[in-house]
Order: sequence, then C-alpha cells, then structure tokens
Amino acid sequence: MTDIAQDMPWLAKAWGAVQHRLAQDRLPHALLVVGERGVGKRDWAMAVGGLLLCEAPVGLGESAPMACGHCKQCELLAAGTHPDLRVYAPEKSRMVKVDQIRALSTFAVASPQVAHHKVAIVDRADQLNINAANALLKTLEEPQPDVTLLLLQESGRPILPTIRSRCQALTIPLPTTEQAGQWLASRVAELEDGARPDTNVLAKSLMLAGNAPRLALEYATGDFLSLRDEAFDAFRQFMKGQVGVGEAAKKFKALGLEDTLWLFECWAADLARCSAGGEVSDPEAADMLGYLARSNPPWRAHELLDKVKESRSAAVYNASPELEASQLLIAWRELMPVKRKAS
Repeated sequence: MTDIAQDMPWLAKAWGAVQHRLAQDRLPHALLVVGERGVGKRDWAMAVGGLLLCEAPVGLGESAPMACGHCKQCELLAAGTHPDLRVYAPEKSRMVKVDQIRALSTFAVASPQVAHHKVAIVDRADQLNINAANALLKTLEEPQPDVTLLLLQESGRPILPTIRSRCQALTIPLPTTEQAGQWLASRVAELEDGARPDTNVLAKSLMLAGNAPRLALEYATGDFLSLRDEAFDAFRQFMKGQVGVGEAAKKFKALGLEDTLWLFECWAADLARCSAGGEVSDPEAADMLGYLARSNPPWRAHELLDKVKESRSAAVYNASPELEASQLLIAWRELMPVKRKAS
C-alpha cells in the first residue's frame, strides 16, 4: 500500500504518532485530528483505518507498522467496500445530523462483520448539530474495546469542550510551499492532457488555498477560480459604490455559503495582518486591504472575523448564501471612509 507519509510528508508526524502508539498497544479509543481545510485529514484517517483493520500489519510490534496491502481486509478497503469502516460527513444540510451519529453508535456497539476491529470516521466533527454532538458524547463516554473513533476538525472551527476532553488530539500542519507544489503537480500529471491546468492556475490555486494541497487541487480542476474572480470583482465595485449590495451578493451566491464565508474570512484575516504591519496572503486584494487598514483601527478586522463566525453559526439553520453575503458586504462597506462634501 502507498505510504501516506511518503505521499504526503506533512502528515508524517501525526502518522508516526499513531504507528508508535499502536506498536506499544497504547492507541486511544478516540482521536481528534485538527488541521486546515484541504490539508489531507481524510487521507490520513483512511490510512489509519487501513492499518487498524489489516490482518497482518508489516512490522507490528516495531516502531512503524504498516498495513500489508494484500490481505482480505486491505483488498476490501482498496475497493471501498469494507463493512467495518464507516465515514460520517455533512450531507445537504451542511451538518452532521443526529441520525448519522445514532447510526455510528449502533455500529460502535455491534460486532465487527469481517475484521477484528471497527473504525468510524467523523469528517467535520466541527459540523455536528447540538443533538448530534450530544449523541456522539454518549458514545465517547462508553468506549468499546474493538472500535476506534477518528474525529476530523477544521482549524478554528468550534467543537464541544466535552467532546474534545474525551479525545486525544493530533494536529496536522500545512505543508511547505515546495511540498504542496510537488504534491499538486503529481496529481495534475495524472489527468488527461486537455484537463491539466497550467502553472499559473496551479500557483493561484495554491495561493488561494493557503497551501492546503487537497483544496488547491479542487480549485485548480473546478470552477472555483472563475467564480471567485467574479465575486472579488463585484466586491471591489461594491466597495467603490459602483454596484448595489444585491448585485454583488449574487456573485457570492454562485460560490455557495462555505466558499463565500471562506473568502470573507481570508480577507478579514489579511486585513488584520495588514493592520499589524504584516503581509497579506492574497496579493490581489493587497491594495484594497492596505487602504482599509490605513483608514480603520485594527479591531475592525477582528469584528469582521466575528461576523463570519456568526454566519457560520447560521449555517446550522440552512442560511441563505445571498443573505449572509449581503450582511458581510454591508459590514465591509462600513469600513470605507466617509467622503465629506466641500463647503
């Protein structure tokens, strides 16, 4: 099987921690894995699942056991049909629902179907609604010896302290620019000739993804870049008073709520860095953010970040992307200096 630490070297420390704990029979029943969006948390969790379910791990008892890659369990995992590995992720509502966690609880107490162990992955444990979070808490409080829970959390997204306290935490860092670029280039090389983005698209995708390689690949091969450019152009025009809030918000609606909030969060974080004398991560927005930083106290940037958090909370109730974008645009427009009429 592919060595996840070789394929994605920035995952090596967290991967090695699991290998070491497994070799010493000290692996906890629940791990909380924290990292930025698109950094590879799901890949890491699937690799851990493969190691835990493998019938004959290579080097078990040593410091770095690996799944063998050819036993029945490994073949089922490779085919994506292993009944003892379950993934629970947000559905159309953008949240992990209580029914999904109830299914996880049933899975946790049942006997393994074909393996000696079971693995449950909650992808976006920070997207549990309150009922789902409480249901998961009950499962964490009554751990089963033959099941491992892997909870994936995006950096900066809240999770119930009671859930966090019942897990051991591992952090996955962002890769270096070189590591992210190499991984992205290798994945793009696997695409058909006509579908391969050029180097400028790859560079812009990495920049906008903050070096998160999985997210950059999604950007480079999808329609995000064109939709983002249209939204950013509408944002600039709105800030200059050239278009109304409704027209500008429609461009963000095309992006969807998650990407809309991601963009506003990145710009607000850049504004905070700019206010503190630092450099922005999105150079295309540098002039506008520099102007706003010179015209406002630093706390205004953090106020914008708080508003993005409020919009994320509203996502629980299926908030309208257009409405949330409108409210955030108006908050940004309030940062523009008021032009005084000549007397």
